[in-house]
Amino acid sequence: MITKMGITNIYVINQDSACDFYVNKLGFKLIDDIPMGPGSRWLTVSPPEQPDLQIVLFPITVSKMFPKETAETMIDLIKKGTFGCGVLYCNDIFATYEELKAKGVEFMKPPTKEFYATEALFKDDSGNYFSLQPKP
Repeated sequence: MITKMGITNIYVINQDSACDFYVNKLGFKLIDDIPMGPGSRWLTVSPPEQPDLQIVLFPITVSKMFPKETAETMIDLIKKGTFGCGVLYCNDIFATYEELKAKGVEFMKPPTKEFYATEALFKDDSGNYFSLQPKP
């Protein structure tokens, strides 16, 4: 039986700028930054209160996994904001919204009362979007 997830990934366009975004704007902790050969590295971050979950900032580059046409399509889809990557929780959505906005985070929707929760939507530096909600 599967009991939990430990590592997942978010596709990013540039690992350096993604690392800066997740660490310096969102406040995630840098877990691993390990060279994996020419132009490749294992780069993981973690939400500060969830150290057992590592998120790989996985770059879309031309490779066996992403031939040129596939890589170009993926990059285009990411930039268009096609991929919703999850729900991130905070203690105070209004304060967190103001803090992230002041750091230059692009919001698609300010905190809004919805039937399921108060929610704000924002994009990372690649174009992936997230729902920000108060802790349940």
